[in-house]
Amino acid sequence: MKKTTTLIVAGCLVLLVSAFAVKKIATAEGYKIGDIAENFTLKNIDGKMVSLSDYENEKGVIVTFTCNTCPYAVAYEDRIVALDKKYAKQGYPVLAIMPNDTSIKPDDDLNAMKKRADEKGFTFPYLIDEKQDVFPKFGATKTPHIFILDRTEVGFVVSYIGAIDNNYKSAEAVTTKYVENAVDALIKGEEIIEKETKAIGCSIKVAKN
Repeated sequence: MKKTTTLIVAGCLVLLVSAFAVKKIATAEGYKIGDIAENFTLKNIDGKMVSLSDYENEKGVIVTFTCNTCPYAVAYEDRIVALDKKYAKQGYPVLAIMPNDTSIKPDDDLNAMKKRADEKGFTFPYLIDEKQDVFPKFGATKTPHIFILDRTEVGFVVSYIGAIDNNYKSAEAVTTKYVENAVDALIKGEEIIEKETKAIGCSIKVAKN
């Protein structure tokens, strides 16, 4: 009887620990401004692996969580391409990551990503977060969701988090270009005025266990 009780108690403790672990992952807020981003390695649409550390010779990276299926992400595709075209040559290239679970969004799988990148003329890597363990570290919740990383002696520092600009409906109607303003400030060695804005987009899709 004593042995049975011990086993029951031990089992309950395991369940409690497991529940806490799941809750901790699910409620993780991710990086804050000033945090150092950890290195990660993900598969690109060409089948090759790409790491954040591959960008150690750049001034920084515009990490963009996006996908094929979200209308907000689609609306921003041309603007993301334009960001890479403008800033890659200045040391701040775009690095796009697709974070959705493809069992929920099959049109976001690697083949669909490759097709979309070809159609839109993506000039930057388009990586898939297959295990969905990178976007939670960043704290990304939307597609699109932008994290500007500035390379320093201690690593890639998170310098901006949020939206690309203040009008997802029309590039012509934009009055504030958050990402461009932030990168321009970093290039000039100035303080970023707006370091955080609210990301507008679709929620990142995660399969329920």
